[in-house]
Amino acid sequence: MTAEQEAVETARALASKKAEDVKIYDVRGISGLTDYYVAATGSAAPHLKALAAEVQNSARAAGIAPGRVCGEPDSGWIVIDRLDVVVHVFSPEARAYYALEKLWADARQVAF
Repeated sequence: MTAEQEAVETARALASKKAEDVKIYDVRGISGLTDYYVAATGSAAPHLKALAAEVQNSARAAGIAPGRVCGEPDSGWIVIDRLDVVVHVFSPEARAYYALEKLWADARQVAF
């Protein structure tokens, strides 16, 4: 599975659990940290926890290492680092506050 396919599968998993505003950014050549960022918004702390769990479960089901998880649902921001794909799950407030998409304004968005 390519990194782009992994990002798409991750986005689909998030969407299946009712994540909002799911976006995939191709940051190859822009970021030295990863190839793709996936960003999604959850409605509340329990929803963020469920979204992060779904990302890990879908990775395991696809034979991909689930990655390292940083952050707590109550903080409003959970990051799942799978090297080639980094997933950000935000509360609406945290996503607006940190506005990470502004950093990736030049990145190509990947449809899923």
